[in-house]
Amino acid sequence: MATLLGSESPWTGGKRSSRNIIAKITHSQIAGQGFSRGTQLPEALLQERDKRAKWHGIPELLQKLRESSHPNSDLSHTHSVLKELSSLLSMEAMSFVTEDRKNAQESTFPNTYTFDLFGGVDLLVEILMRPTLTMQKKKPQMNDDLVKDCLSVLYNCCICTEGVTKSLAARDDFVLFLFTLMTNKKTFLQTATLIEDILGVKKDMIQLEGIPNLSGLVQSFDQQQLANFCRILSVTISEPDVRNDDKHTLLAKNAQQKRNASPSRAEVNQVTLLNIPGFIERLCKLATRKVSEATGASNFLQELEDWYTWLDNALVLDALMQMATEEAEHSSTESSDESSMATSPLRHRLPQSMKIVHEIMYKVEVLYVLCVLLMGRQRNQVHKMLAEFRLIPGLNNLFDKLIWRKYTSSDHVVHGQNENCDCSPEISFKIQFLRLLQSFSDHHENKYLLLNSHELNELSAISLKANIPEVEALVNTDRSLVCDGKKGLLTRLLAVMKREPPDSSFRFWQARAVESFLRGATSYADQMFLLKRGLLEHILFCIIDSGCKSRDVLQSYFDLLGELMKFNIDAFKRFNKYVSTDDKFQTFMTQINSSLVDSNMLVRCIVLSLDRFESQTEDVKVVEVLSECCLLSYMARVENRLSFLFRLVNVINVQTLTQENVSCLNTSLVVLMLARRRGKLPFYLNTLREKEYAEKYPGCLLNNFHNLLRFWQRHYLNKDKDSTCLENSSCIPFDYWKETVSVLLGSDRTSLCAIASYIDEPFMDLDRDLLED
Repeated sequence: MATLLGSESPWTGGKRSSRNIIAKITHSQIAGQGFSRGTQLPEALLQERDKRAKWHGIPELLQKLRESSHPNSDLSHTHSVLKELSSLLSMEAMSFVTEDRKNAQESTFPNTYTFDLFGGVDLLVEILMRPTLTMQKKKPQMNDDLVKDCLSVLYNCCICTEGVTKSLAARDDFVLFLFTLMTNKKTFLQTATLIEDILGVKKDMIQLEGIPNLSGLVQSFDQQQLANFCRILSVTISEPDVRNDDKHTLLAKNAQQKRNASPSRAEVNQVTLLNIPGFIERLCKLATRKVSEATGASNFLQELEDWYTWLDNALVLDALMQMATEEAEHSSTESSDESSMATSPLRHRLPQSMKIVHEIMYKVEVLYVLCVLLMGRQRNQVHKMLAEFRLIPGLNNLFDKLIWRKYTSSDHVVHGQNENCDCSPEISFKIQFLRLLQSFSDHHENKYLLLNSHELNELSAISLKANIPEVEALVNTDRSLVCDGKKGLLTRLLAVMKREPPDSSFRFWQARAVESFLRGATSYADQMFLLKRGLLEHILFCIIDSGCKSRDVLQSYFDLLGELMKFNIDAFKRFNKYVSTDDKFQTFMTQINSSLVDSNMLVRCIVLSLDRFESQTEDVKVVEVLSECCLLSYMARVENRLSFLFRLVNVINVQTLTQENVSCLNTSLVVLMLARRRGKLPFYLNTLREKEYAEKYPGCLLNNFHNLLRFWQRHYLNKDKDSTCLENSSCIPFDYWKETVSVLLGSDRTSLCAIASYIDEPFMDLDRDLLED
């Protein structure tokens, strides 16, 4: 924050005050007491300089503000001076927002810069905190409007002047003090907005347990306040984004985990929230309440006015107007009664559209907090509460009327995977909803709550017909907690998924959510439930016939297709029926080969399924599909498997391994484990060696693979969850994974199953120190 250097000076007025700046500077040199703020300069000098610098009288107003705000003074005059200052600053804040928040510069916002330069920010902090610093038993009370205006000016300074927000964030006492202001409903919104801005730049994450009486504070919030408070919580429970690709490598992450063995502040804050009585239950009610249950329109419009004044989420009004206009156009095609509504003055119908978007914005924040908690260390505890408070049935009841309303914008914009994407409230809401479903279903038995009772019975019938036992999680599902109505949430999601445009970013999140339902130990009944609803044909259409170019969408569909087809002979039969021509098959393989990082999970599925089917030759249907399916025939040729293996190993190295591409390493291991099981591992390794020499890079590929496997040991042997996932997804015991890696890394150069045996001595250990700490 811009201030003038020096400690507090006694030359602030009275008999000792001098109009001569030279005399003041001389005295400060003798006494060692210099200026601490610009307003201590002589009034005449400030007035003279004001004319040249165009300070608009801000230094003089700050002098008046300081003089009128001393302890035990009547603050009514203080408020009037502050209002005068506020009027000079508010237009700059408005300009800042309407000009897409350009970089804050002194030349762009001279009034705000001058206000900060002459100690205005420090003075407002002092005024706000003064009641907490008094020794009197009865604390002086400040007028609510004065507090609101102080907060408003501070927020304007934060958004317009570089460095103000960081300076406020560095003052832990002020940050904690702001939370105490949230107990007053009249100043809540202004306080929450300022806190959110400050916490967004704070170097160290705040510890929620340090907030005085946090539990009582949260329990005192009404539902609207709690929803807004979630905006603040999202900053305190999310791991900070390091925004550096190198930091996202698994090598760097593992090193960081070694250094930080104790729980992070975000994890501690998650525990703090879960210990607040009734917190999760209230979030579930907020997430699932209907628009008609929200606060009345008058209160909503008042809050909207506050938002507009605060310039927070300024794009909301534009979104509302666009929605209302498009809604009117849409309604004009409906019945005559609805047409008369559409032709009525827009202002008569706008409040309802505002109310809908208002509720959507609340739910975005709530769903984000629930999603983060679901991915944390207390996942099982959170899961139990979300099930108990019927979050999933509640969202199912909102699906058609709010989450995925029939109204669809014709101007669809593709948005990426970033949950912080700067997009409309409705798009953010849908993405957060899909991310929540993905987190809820992923490797958890509660996934069956996404179905209704009829659909659960259908799963049982599929298992009975196939003469296989029901999945234990299905048997244990509490029927009183599943979805109501004719369709469950998963079925509704499949229906809207099929209607999305080919390159819609929603397809990515929809596919991820459905895939998470299938992940874990493969369930034939789950796969058949989705196959019967045409999911496989829809995926193949998207990959082959739709012209989809989005790599993110294609990757999500490859992953989903892999989970849907794995070990399922009926799925491969359906695949062959859809991919009925050479052209279609070549298009499909071209998509797979265009990016193995994106498609390797599907390659793994095909390899694993082929291996199982080849051991079931007593089954007539399996033999028939094996002989007819073009995909299985392609993968049955050893040269094709070796080609995939070579490229999988070649596309990664230890330094570039991330959570995104480590699956390539595991897929290559699956190929070699199956080869080892059939006694063909030496043949595969020798072929890789020959390929190296043919490419004129002897030792390069195998040394790289050796390093990758050394990393694999360090990474997976200490991560229970990852090892369980590998075992469940492949149906290969994890002990066999470990054993195969150990054999491949064997130092005995006479062993035909050790990589070292296939690297000639001159080319050994090209990257010897790659894994050294």
